[in-house]
Amino acid sequence: MRIKNLLRKFVITSLCTTIGFSALAFGASHKTEAATEQTVKLLSTGKEYIGTPYKLGSQSGVTSSFDCSSFSQYIFKLNGVKLPRTASAQAKVGKPVAKGYLSVGDLVFFKTNGKSISHVAIYAGNSKILHSSSSKGVIVANMNSSYWKTKYVTARRVSL
Repeated sequence: MRIKNLLRKFVITSLCTTIGFSALAFGASHKTEAATEQTVKLLSTGKEYIGTPYKLGSQSGVTSSFDCSSFSQYIFKLNGVKLPRTASAQAKVGKPVAKGYLSVGDLVFFKTNGKSISHVAIYAGNSKILHSSSSKGVIVANMNSSYWKTKYVTARRVSL
């Protein structure tokens, strides 16, 4: 009986150790990171443009209006990071991040056209996103609202 109990404890301990190491190995690139000085600055820079009107196809570098990807491209550029022009191209930059591990400054992507990634926003913390909305211009919105929640696709972490 004593040998059975020892064997059972050994198996349970081994299994827990294996699961723990697997979680460390597979979860490392998805961990939540605390807001850094750079990501706080990125968000602060973006918030300076709240209220700027939306215009589809706004040119890179133009600040009188933005579409979603020209906004994220411009804000990241001001913070030393070059991003491609479109939301779908931006979705290929950086490292993938699971939704439950989002950190301030992560790029968050949505399917608003029903077909593919068509919208990008900057994660602002506490389930909020900073983005250029087609109806309201640059705003902070709740990504858990009924609209955004159903359109979420993925997120990426870009090094600043």
